[in-house]
Amino acid sequence: MHETSSMKTVLVTGSEGQLGQELTTLANNHGQYQFTFIDRDELDLSDKEAIDVFFQDQHFDIIINCAAYTAVDKAEQEPDLADAINHLAIKQIAERAQRQNSKLIHISTDYVFDGTNHRPYTETDVTNPQAVYGLSKLKGELAVQQQMTDNAIIIRTSWVYSSFGSNFVKTMLGLGQTRDQLKVIFDQIGSPTYARDLAEAIMLIINHPEFTRESFQTTLYHYSNEGVSSWYDFAKIIFELSNTNCTVSPIEMKDYPTPAKRPHYSVLNKTKIKQAFNINIPYWQDSLKDCLKSLQEQN
Repeated sequence: MHETSSMKTVLVTGSEGQLGQELTTLANNHGQYQFTFIDRDELDLSDKEAIDVFFQDQHFDIIINCAAYTAVDKAEQEPDLADAINHLAIKQIAERAQRQNSKLIHISTDYVFDGTNHRPYTETDVTNPQAVYGLSKLKGELAVQQQMTDNAIIIRTSWVYSSFGSNFVKTMLGLGQTRDQLKVIFDQIGSPTYARDLAEAIMLIINHPEFTRESFQTTLYHYSNEGVSSWYDFAKIIFELSNTNCTVSPIEMKDYPTPAKRPHYSVLNKTKIKQAFNINIPYWQDSLKDCLKSLQEQN
């Protein structure tokens, strides 16, 4: 019993999301932590009062916030809801973390940029979100930085996929079964991120001496898999690796209009996180192979 009480407690929000589910599968291998996984059912982040009540009698050493409003196009019609979950709730959680002396890891997005760069974005590049979703996530980042000058880490990531949840990889595999040909955007460039790799990086971080010391300055990092791709290339490789007979044709973003404007280019520079935590980041196609293998095993 005494052993459990000295264990560090970790709260993971958004446990049913892609990253949350990957963290759940990894948690078993990290017996030195007592994990609590919650999702919308246990804590509605759009409800200010619910957040207050939840944290009233609970204290966590580490909070990993994976919860977010991620419906990019829908956010254009629901700006208040996106702001409540991606900004105001995070501000509240950061306030609570600061008061309880908890450490916070908060996940953000490449959509905070406008996509006009021609080289990978660094953490110090100017942000300029072009859609409601990106703006709400940026406001969340700023809220964390304002509430917590130390003991918080913000990780921006991009193009997340996993064997869990709904994502581009699973959508393509589904369409590939029912269609002979598809048109996919070729002039939007980024780096796919396998949620399991990001989850493993987070586990590495919470065990790292830099994170476990009493206090560290709040810092922003970028994480995605190595390499660069367009959605068109991504789809082509998915079909190649899964032996799916579906022809992919490239189209331009302008030929596939969406309610929310997306960045043309959002490749992230990962030098900072690799150096700070000695993280080895896999190449995106290698990780895609791993994900497809996981999906095969699930089926």
